[in-house]
Amino acid sequence: MSANGQNRHARTARLARKLAVAGTGAAVLALPLIGATSASAATPAATTAAATATTAATTYPDNLDGWIRESLDIMAQHGIPGSYEGIHRNIMRESSGNPLAINNWDINAINGTPSKGLLQVIDPTFQAYHVPGTSWDPYDPVANITAACNYAADRYGSMDNVFGAY
Repeated sequence: MSANGQNRHARTARLARKLAVAGTGAAVLALPLIGATSASAATPAATTAAATATTAATTYPDNLDGWIRESLDIMAQHGIPGSYEGIHRNIMRESSGNPLAINNWDINAINGTPSKGLLQVIDPTFQAYHVPGTSWDPYDPVANITAACNYAADRYGSMDNVFGAY
């Protein structure tokens, strides 16, 4: 038993469950090494399987959770900061999670450029902060989130720093 009162097998099993539940692909890489006493324990077949699993396309559910997670992955590829919590908080304030939300009453709408989508982005801002690899449709949830987070990163350092209309 270790100092914290758990044997190695119990800790290893819990780690394996956490990695499997996380669903990040890290579990595939870590599992062949769990319990290994040397690097030779990872067989070439296991290494090949792990490499194939990590290069496979990730699929996301077509809902708010999936849109945020896909946006976070794209943001990470482009060095755009932000967290799930910060994005979710702002989406709930701006659109209540409705990707087709449009604001037809504020000054932007009066000037002919209504705010659109999950994070209520106007077209000029969406176009200026569009992130490659996403749709050019401001109502597309992933494109809207990613462009808004890119704008917030440029203006405020991160969407996490936004606590009101931006």
